[in-house]
Amino acid sequence: MVHGNPSARFSADHPIGQEKRPVVVAGPCSAESREQVLHTAQSLAEGGRVQFFRAGLWKPRTRPNSFEGLGEQALPWLMEAEATTGLKAITEVATPEHVEKVLDAGMSAVWIGARTTVSPFAVQAIAEALKGTDLLVMVKNPMHADLKLWIGALERVASCTRGQVCGLHRGFSSYGSSEFRNAPMWEIPIALRSEMPEVPLFCDPSHISGKAEHLQDVAQRAMNLGMEGLMIESHPAPAQALSDAEQQITPTALDQLLAQLDVPVQHVVNDDAQESLDALRLQIDSVDEQLLHMLDKRMTLAREIGALKHRNKWSLLSVARWRDIVKSRLDWASQMGLNHDFLSKILASVHEESIRVQGDQADKERSKQA
Repeated sequence: MVHGNPSARFSADHPIGQEKRPVVVAGPCSAESREQVLHTAQSLAEGGRVQFFRAGLWKPRTRPNSFEGLGEQALPWLMEAEATTGLKAITEVATPEHVEKVLDAGMSAVWIGARTTVSPFAVQAIAEALKGTDLLVMVKNPMHADLKLWIGALERVASCTRGQVCGLHRGFSSYGSSEFRNAPMWEIPIALRSEMPEVPLFCDPSHISGKAEHLQDVAQRAMNLGMEGLMIESHPAPAQALSDAEQQITPTALDQLLAQLDVPVQHVVNDDAQESLDALRLQIDSVDEQLLHMLDKRMTLAREIGALKHRNKWSLLSVARWRDIVKSRLDWASQMGLNHDFLSKILASVHEESIRVQGDQADKERSKQA
């Protein structure tokens, strides 16, 4: 059971969210040697755009023969990097024992990984280990798209630690081929922001992208959505990295990426611009109202169809009709310049609701005859 007042841990009394965006967490996927850790941290610090130095010590790998990190022996290297560069050290914790070790080392920030967030038991155990501490904790989304599970993990941690708690969007596992390692599914972090607007939100372009070539676009999208920070993996020689080589970039490349970001202001301060924005939003409100009226009309027709199908003992689902709808509507979408993936999702949702409405109407018709 979660106790306490979680909202207190998300408040503006803590630093994240007050600095100039983006707050940047950077460093290698894994700590591989003292020399690698110190060299990378120094290079990142010299760029002047990074605030936190990250490196994985305990790596939860999919296959047992993969590099699983150096563990506790690398903790002093991270703390030395913090002392010599001023960058705050941060690493992943997956067990209460990990928490104990980072606390003993004097670390002030950690993150909880996606493989851990999937288990409320594991998150609660870590949260209990953090009880009464002032650590900043970043909580990655679970590997699968479950908003409630992510929110629950944030609340569990926030109920125990006195430090700030942030969300960390790293994308979601999916089957099949994709240009991304983990599907970004931007609607999930957007929904998190809607549900918990007080929670600072970071993005992990490295794990979303899986390849260095996509990092810039993903990082820019995160900034466009108003996220407070970025976590990006950086290695002095990415091709030689012992883990996740393809998604890491050099400190120099990272500095260039950050310099090229276009970071929108989160609040409109120009009166003329605000007036124009308000006018456009009024138009959107009007269009949305029209859309709702049209959807209501469509569902009214669906009820009539449901009654007709019941009287004639026809199946509710007509596969041929559904295929015709998809083909014709996508053709219309092409003519209008609308995105096919976007429209396909809308069509699927409308069709699912139409079948449900038809079924409800058929049930009503049967009850009348009973």
